[in-house]
Amino acid sequence: MKLTFDNDLHATVTADPLPIVPRFSGNSVDIAHYADVKQRERFLLATFGSQERLWDTSDVLRFDPDSRRLAGAEFQMPAESVSVEDTARVIPLPAVRPGGLRADEVRDFRLEMCEVLCRVPGDTVLISLRDRDVLDEPLEARVGIAPDVALLVQHGTVVGWSLTDPARYLTQAFEAPDPETPLPATRRLLTECLDLITEPVIDDVMDDEPAALARLRAADLALRAQHEDRSRVDALLALIANMVEDHGDW
Repeated sequence: MKLTFDNDLHATVTADPLPIVPRFSGNSVDIAHYADVKQRERFLLATFGSQERLWDTSDVLRFDPDSRRLAGAEFQMPAESVSVEDTARVIPLPAVRPGGLRADEVRDFRLEMCEVLCRVPGDTVLISLRDRDVLDEPLEARVGIAPDVALLVQHGTVVGWSLTDPARYLTQAFEAPDPETPLPATRRLLTECLDLITEPVIDDVMDDEPAALARLRAADLALRAQHEDRSRVDALLALIANMVEDHGDW
């Protein structure tokens, strides 16, 4: 299968997906071996592809210059959530076909981050789409480039990505996710935090709507009161920390 990214880069699907456990901070999904900022900088210098620039947030897709094979990726979470009815237009998703990528040529390019987020009940899978136009037609394929991370394909073009069981991969910054199964309470708190950081609830928080602020306060208190699954809980606390600081005068 040949894939196109933003009508610019072309890549061939290979038989070897990345054996890297993804890290999910709530703001992004990172698939890479680097464990700190300096290692990330060295990784970017040693690879080619797309990356964010100053004042320009984009998705990151990096390839090894010798083999042209995928070496790592970072996908940004969209801020806008579509309705349940719109999400139903992309469900069921195509079955995952595990595979890596090999770029057709060695050069840098730009990869726009997705604009809209589709969430299924319980947030068992997160579906990020390039734009709302993707909802008008069915997806034709899902290429699993790493454990539980897949690229979404429509007419041969990559139009988004999905993360299955996001609660499992919750972690902060460069830390590896907890290998233990997340608690049901953690899964529920992830859903509440995702509500808080995406539209329309985030708009109500920014406008200091009492009901939204009450939800923010309740989520903060519940996270601080949970003593188990702390690495995931701390990741969720970090996710809403700025909102609590700016709007938590209670």
